[in-house]
Amino acid sequence: MKQRLSLKGRGLQLLAQREHSRLELRRKLLAHARAEADAAAGVRASVSEVAVEDRPSNVLAQEGALLSEASPEAEPSDDLHARVDAVLDWLQAHRYLSEDRFVESRLHVRAARFGNLRIRQELAQHGVEMSAEAAQALRDTELARAHAVWQRKFGRPAADGTERARQTRFLAGRGFSGEVIRRVVHGLDDS
Repeated sequence: MKQRLSLKGRGLQLLAQREHSRLELRRKLLAHARAEADAAAGVRASVSEVAVEDRPSNVLAQEGALLSEASPEAEPSDDLHARVDAVLDWLQAHRYLSEDRFVESRLHVRAARFGNLRIRQELAQHGVEMSAEAAQALRDTELARAHAVWQRKFGRPAADGTERARQTRFLAGRGFSGEVIRRVVHGLDDS
């Protein structure tokens, strides 16, 4: 039987794959903790179905230890939340979990493809905000980034109003500001 990871081990495993926000990691660890509690409840149900006298004493002792460690009745939902929060606090205290690194990572991945509005919205969904310096850097490069995205997708100016509207909708969907979109679509960029 494959040994299951503890909450701390699961958190470290997730953070080794990529940076996570505290909110995102909390959601994943709570799901892991609930699955563990449900699995323990399944073990207890299957153990109680077999007659006690049919099992050797060493098996009964192991089953009793399993039941006492992972009993959902003894571990209400509030206790799961407290355990997960304690693990998150430990991960932050030991610098495994860092919202600054998460923001930096998210900006690095998203900046080439998306505008400031979309990036800000994604960060808000994760419960974090970018620093004033990072926001200013994004504002300073938004026109160039929008032009690069437009160039990759379309590569030529719009021939008519319908095509211009299509290009505008595309850039708006990517989260670029209205002024930047207007400058790129109408060919008013500074390049």
